[in-house]
Amino acid sequence: MVLANETGVQEFVLLGFGVGQQERFLLLIFFIILYILSMAENLTIIILVVLDTHLSRLPMYILLCNFSWLEMCYVTATVPRMLFDLPSLHGIISFHACFLQFYVFFSLGTTESFFLSAMALDRYLAICHPLRYPQIMSKDFCYALVAACWLLGFLWYIFPMILISRLSFCGPNIIDHFLCDPGPILSLACPPLGIAPSVCQIFMNASGLVNVAFVVLSYSVVILTLMKSSYQGGRRKAFSTISFHLVVVTLYYGSITAIYLVPSGENQSEVTKAVTLFYTAVTPFLNPLIYTLRNDQVKEAVSRLWKRLQTRKLTE
Repeated sequence: MVLANETGVQEFVLLGFGVGQQERFLLLIFFIILYILSMAENLTIIILVVLDTHLSRLPMYILLCNFSWLEMCYVTATVPRMLFDLPSLHGIISFHACFLQFYVFFSLGTTESFFLSAMALDRYLAICHPLRYPQIMSKDFCYALVAACWLLGFLWYIFPMILISRLSFCGPNIIDHFLCDPGPILSLACPPLGIAPSVCQIFMNASGLVNVAFVVLSYSVVILTLMKSSYQGGRRKAFSTISFHLVVVTLYYGSITAIYLVPSGENQSEVTKAVTLFYTAVTPFLNPLIYTLRNDQVKEAVSRLWKRLQTRKLTE
């Protein structure tokens, strides 16, 4: 992958957050703690699924394990860089590092959209086609689904990223953000911009709309199926499971949608930063808590792992 920088701009300035030194210090401490907790939570889920023979065979937890790894990558794509820049008034990032962050960040975001769709498909098959579920959602199919999510996610933004990187940057190099976002980058490019803005917008909209439509359709059918169910206990348990999925979906797509609803004005960039910060740093911390909250299978897996550790200590 070759980035063709046709200008003299060799680096960009990330303005970050327009706050004082004391506020930046408090933000630094807060996000260091949040980052460590996010990594620990998601790593715990991965270890639990890998070590527990029961969970490691269930498609939902295979997807959740990969989703947790994705969240670790997602938060690492932005937060460490932001923490590095917070002590100073602004951060300096090279041209190639900026476009690498843009590509990785948006590829991981697209991959997350595909994973949310895959998890919606899993719940649809489990609830609407319970008898065929074990055959359809086999371990091989589940791993193929995981591979497809990662592959599609990282192929999706290659073309837009290359198109934007080939534009001329002959003016200011100041990005009013804490990361390399295509919107601010495109605003710095010199005319003619060609098809780059349109292509970038098409790819962003296509990924978002297709995945949102699939998730909404899947959960709508699931909810209708559950409402028709006569078995109260099973219906309550299934509603409890999908409600956590819906919370995660709402947090992710709700925060992204909020960026497009922000009215133009003086505070637009600050609101955009806050919303971006929420779905890049806060949601990876909240998602493991939401998925494992009141989850009996996770609690049982923790209990089994604890008993195994206790047994191993006694035999040593």
